[in-house]
Order: sequence, then structure tokens, then C-alpha cells
Amino acid sequence: MPAFDSYTGFEWDKGNLDKNYKKHGITPSEAEETFLDEHAVVVSDVKHSDKEIRHVLIGQTGEEKTLFIVFTIRKTNIRIISARRANRKEKMKYEQDI
Repeated sequence: MPAFDSYTGFEWDKGNLDKNYKKHGITPSEAEETFLDEHAVVVSDVKHSDKEIRHVLIGQTGEEKTLFIVFTIRKTNIRIISARRANRKEKMKYEQDI
């Protein structure tokens, strides 16, 4: 995965944008903040990459909220598919990798 600073911005599907906030209480800016976390864990999401290559990021916001983000790359943009709070197992993975 290339450095995130090589991408020019974020894309959001309007349906996912509203769903992430209504269902999980995660704002778009919080989800985007996790890409600035120098300790973020990024892995390929092979199981869900049948139509496009997807990745998972576990990272923290500026307020230390640990989030689980599913995203893909579209040209020079990061397209966030899903954003939610990380569960206990995901938080442990993040903490182990620090």
C-alpha cells in the first residue's frame, strides 16, 4: 500500500456517508482522520475484493477513537466504503502493532 499522502482526496458514496453516521455515529471527518494515524494498521480485504480491491484500516482519530475503515482506491482518491468503531479484537490488533 503506497503512502496515503500520494492521494489527493476522499470520495464518499452518499448512501454510505449517511449510513455510517446514522448506524455507527462516525462522521466523515473522523473516518478521514484515521488515515493520518502513523500507527494505523492496513491490510488487504481479500474476502471482499471480488469486484474491486478493498483494504481495511484500523486507526485512531485525533480524539483517540479507534475505528475500523473499509476502503478502496479510485485513481487518486481514497473511497471510504464503511466506517465504524473497532471491536475489542480489532483494538487489540491495533495495540499489538504499535
